[in-house]
Amino acid sequence: MFSLLFRVPPDHEDYVIAELTDHGTTGITEEPGGVRAFFDETSDCKQLIERFAVFAPEFRQEKTTDWEQMSRDAFPPLSVGKRFYLVPPWNNEPTPAGRLRLEVNPGMACGTGRHPATQLCLRAIEMYVNPGSQVLDVGTGSGILARAAALMGARSVVACDVDQEAVQVARECADSPPLFVGSADAARSGWADVIIANIDSATLDALAPELGRVRKSASVLILSGFPADDPPERFQAIEALKDADWLCWIA
Repeated sequence: MFSLLFRVPPDHEDYVIAELTDHGTTGITEEPGGVRAFFDETSDCKQLIERFAVFAPEFRQEKTTDWEQMSRDAFPPLSVGKRFYLVPPWNNEPTPAGRLRLEVNPGMACGTGRHPATQLCLRAIEMYVNPGSQVLDVGTGSGILARAAALMGARSVVACDVDQEAVQVARECADSPPLFVGSADAARSGWADVIIANIDSATLDALAPELGRVRKSASVLILSGFPADDPPERFQAIEALKDADWLCWIA
């Protein structure tokens, strides 16, 4: 693999990037003074230099990189809270004593477990999901929080998301709970002991009437996905968990 650094004026960058894409670049990064485009060995380096000569391309031979291994290395096992141990599907390390193994495939859906809001929800699930709980996960993404609730012994877990692609990704997990495409308005009234919604404050406020309908009178809402300076307005928190600039409300 080799790369070429093109000294491109800012007002020409979009044009040059589009042209480089048409010429088969495998990736482009911005650097001080220009853009660097990467090419595999099948590309004609001489032709590229001649084609973009006006931008004074500089050649650099790149080391061969195992991109698949690099991607895997980017997702090491992660302990969250007191109980959970997040691992990608290719990891075979034993689960530490006292922890629950939660397999997460870093795919297209939201929810790899690395975001502070997701980790706050996992901590809250440890605290508030009990054996026998009936749990609804709204906006499930990858399904990580629904499966975490099941690991904590919930009697019944149902998850939903308006993104059909996210639901499909979540369903690929062997231990996936029942999932449906849609939102809380499809859930039964007065059913949930615990409702988890890791979304954003505006969506949570819009969903407030439906969440109130679905919850039992004595129930817990685990709400996250919003920064500390933008909390939802239609809920009263009885407890708040915080990580960096992110909040999880227990309501």
